[in-house]
Amino acid sequence: MTTTCILSESTAYISASANRHSHAADISPSGSTVAFGSSKLIAFWDVTDPSDRGVYETLPGHDGLVTCVQFVREDLFVSADDKGWASDASIQAHDKAISSLCVFDQFVTTGSSDASVKIWNIRQVDHKVELSESQIISLRARYPLALALTYLPQSKAIILAIAATDQKIHVYTCSENTFVPSVVLPGHEDWVRALAFRTPPLQQDALVLASGSQDGTIRLWNVEVLVKAKSQESDASGVPDQLNDELLDAFEASLGDLTDAEEGGRQISLKRHVLTVKSELSGSQQFTITFDALLIGHEAGVTSLSWSPSSSSTPTLLSTSTDSSLILWSPSTILASHLTSSIWINRQRFGDVGGQRLGGFVGGLWARGGNDALAWGWNGGWRRWQCASDGSVQNSSIESWTEIGAIGGHNGPVKDIDWSPQGEYLISVGIDQTTRIHGATPVQRSDNTSEVWHELGRPQVHGYDIVGAAFLDPWRFASIADEKIVRVFEAPRNFINLLSNLNVSDLAADDASRPFAASVPPLGLSNKATSEVSQSNNGGETRRRPYEGELVAITLWPEIEKVFGHGYESISLAVSTSKRMLATSCKATSAEHAVVRVYDVETWRPFGSVLAGHTLTVTRIAFSPDDRYILSVSRDRTWRLFEKGDNGYLPIAADKSHGRIIWDCAWSHEGDIFATASRDKTVKIWTSTDEAGKWTAGTTLKFKEAATSVAFCPKDESGRRWLAVGSETGEVFIHSSLMGTAAEWDLVLSLDNKNAHVDHVHRLAWRATKDPNKKQLASCSEDGTLKILIVQVGVD
Repeated sequence: MTTTCILSESTAYISASANRHSHAADISPSGSTVAFGSSKLIAFWDVTDPSDRGVYETLPGHDGLVTCVQFVREDLFVSADDKGWASDASIQAHDKAISSLCVFDQFVTTGSSDASVKIWNIRQVDHKVELSESQIISLRARYPLALALTYLPQSKAIILAIAATDQKIHVYTCSENTFVPSVVLPGHEDWVRALAFRTPPLQQDALVLASGSQDGTIRLWNVEVLVKAKSQESDASGVPDQLNDELLDAFEASLGDLTDAEEGGRQISLKRHVLTVKSELSGSQQFTITFDALLIGHEAGVTSLSWSPSSSSTPTLLSTSTDSSLILWSPSTILASHLTSSIWINRQRFGDVGGQRLGGFVGGLWARGGNDALAWGWNGGWRRWQCASDGSVQNSSIESWTEIGAIGGHNGPVKDIDWSPQGEYLISVGIDQTTRIHGATPVQRSDNTSEVWHELGRPQVHGYDIVGAAFLDPWRFASIADEKIVRVFEAPRNFINLLSNLNVSDLAADDASRPFAASVPPLGLSNKATSEVSQSNNGGETRRRPYEGELVAITLWPEIEKVFGHGYESISLAVSTSKRMLATSCKATSAEHAVVRVYDVETWRPFGSVLAGHTLTVTRIAFSPDDRYILSVSRDRTWRLFEKGDNGYLPIAADKSHGRIIWDCAWSHEGDIFATASRDKTVKIWTSTDEAGKWTAGTTLKFKEAATSVAFCPKDESGRRWLAVGSETGEVFIHSSLMGTAAEWDLVLSLDNKNAHVDHVHRLAWRATKDPNKKQLASCSEDGTLKILIVQVGVD
């Protein structure tokens, strides 16, 4: 009787960063689900999840970098990318990148670097949503940076505000189903990057437009119905005399310190702009737009604006800036005789002090009905602040905000991953020049105890793109970057304390001589050990995971060794199973440099001679489980096998069966076979024959796309083992075979772009769990994401 192996998968962890576009994220109308662009993907984050699991799903569809995301309703959103595609890449909306997008009522507006804004109508046709183009607005060589749509006050007429690269706000109104230019609002001294309308809570209130600029200021504009009958207390400008004399004069005087003689200072204009809207139902209506307030507090350009949800009675404006700050603005009521006016104040300020560290914040959002403030930074990581009590924005005098955990990931392709020796945590490296450590923290639930994955450390923040990393033991790892050096790092005490406090690992470590933390000196690339205890981490006694700001600042590992030898930039790194040897390769266009260098980890001296034979770059190196062999594969389409001798490794076998570059290779955990993955769309399984030094291809697995990565999983109790194969287009395929039948491999599970990746899979790595029928597979990709999938094994 034969048994059939059945595999099913689920997602344990997704590490993904937000794109560097201020419109690349939005939150659902309920305030619970954040959708944001992550490279070519759209990631989803449930901010109300009590387990704090972070990103729970990624959605493919775009071929370009996602630049804009906005919800239409709870179950529908529109997205756009830098190739001009919109609506989940189903419509070629523009010839060039889409830089801004806005959705309101039945309209979708898209702004592009082709200097145009397009108006689209949303239609529901047979359970399918379609967009149809209705109008093109030419901006005449000006690029749209922000768009905002809403109803005019006390009307169903729609107003459109466009911020372009001419420092002005262009206002259009929809008259007789066509958007026509109405007024132009000057005042900002640099590009306007953000716009946001606040719908009036009461019918008689004014509609407020907030505009944020690279000049560091925010301007508020009131849009009101034109009232032709003026009170006697008003002058020709429509502003009360007492307000002019007492408040405006004092306000303008307070700007004196900011005046720059060369630039002319801050421009304050109380001009009333009048616009007329024609409608078939209501005829002609007139409205006014007047400047209301100038908000000064950011030290650099404003990147995003967002009004608190309509459920909040007190208007609160959230703004983010490249000065790494997030500010909540609210009006402070001032009574002047029988008049009531509002002066806007900086109510809360979050983020970092000290200028534009790491590019600052790219954008911000409200969540959970205004009780959470979110922002994502230049490097794609999110930060989150939460108000201690519900209804916080209604009573700002007693509110208390604290930072809580958010999410993050590599901002660029993830090149390599490696599990710690016992699988307690995972290390990843990428061309964003960071090394990150991810671990699973136990979470108590009502039914049982489960694990939730988080980023726990950022031990290396480098000046070069990092391309490889491997653990030497639980507390040491080696990494290579786009330089000629191998760098070795050792865990400081604060990291070991953190793992112990979070119950991630109970590994014992000698803390007596271990430095507490590390820091990078100015203009340096090497992390230096330090014994200073930072107040921000409370001496390593914190019982929570570090947040994004802390990951950047206090989780570095000291660098303890540098290894030299290669003449060009490093490409591949491997550590032996016994952790006693390390092998490296570098970029090469000749046989002289296409060599593998092997080092003794205890002395860091070369072990034997260099391993020669290849003629082009060695792309991957793998030690056999018993360290008897070293396998190397290359751009020259060959693999070579070296056997360990008394004074080094010696060549014993080679083959050139593949027709294209060989990207990856891997040994089975039993050491009887190895696999090679090639651009020729095949993976070959190699077995040893009776003849000494002879290896033959026992079977060839064929794929529709290039195979870029391979990894074996140890056999289970039934003697079955698995081989995971990653492809150039992001899919992952899992094959199984019984021990003793290396020539027979069956495809048992295919992971498509939604569950796996959408681009080149660089690395795969298996991790065993306590449950013999459950395995974890980590994968990293050119699409910038790192995923840990749970593979459940069943038998039919």
